[in-house]
Amino acid sequence: MFTGIITDLGSVRAVDRSGEVRFEFSSSYDMGTVDIGASIACNGVCLTVIEKGADWFAMQASAETLSKTTLGGWETGRPVNFERAMKVGDELGGHIVSGHVDGIATVVDIQMDGESKRFTFEAPQALKKYVAPKGSVAIDGVSLTVNEVNDDQFGINVIPHTQSVTTFGALKVGDKVNMEIDMLARYVARLMDKD
Repeated sequence: MFTGIITDLGSVRAVDRSGEVRFEFSSSYDMGTVDIGASIACNGVCLTVIEKGADWFAMQASAETLSKTTLGGWETGRPVNFERAMKVGDELGGHIVSGHVDGIATVVDIQMDGESKRFTFEAPQALKKYVAPKGSVAIDGVSLTVNEVNDDQFGINVIPHTQSVTTFGALKVGDKVNMEIDMLARYVARLMDKD
């Protein structure tokens, strides 16, 4: 489990597509504190550390993960948001995030709003019912509050600090992002489903 509070902005160091896709990531984490088998959310996708060095770690992604997330198009040099799994007793600064991406959203508009940026995203049709004003959503692993919803589009504000320590500082209109709906919204919708 994660909180959606990014603790490192790293990058893709290498990609090997000869079998199960293997990613190596550059990171500023103290790798002495990261165990083989540990979970790290990479742009919101929970992956398992399979190898590590002084300033990098490696993970593999299954075909299912590649089909449901943006990872399939990742190349060397791409910036990536990292968050280590939460421990019992950690501050829950964002919201409960599972690291299981529900779909891919698209950036459709970016406007300045004071020093913040107001992003508008288009959600996949199957996910739009789970997005509510003042609710939570994780975009590329970042816990965000939804400002407004208009059918399949929703808006969020990103403050300058978040822009500087996550991939949000470089996002452009047309970019694809990983989207995880709020876990509470998922279960409420399931309980309300009369089918």
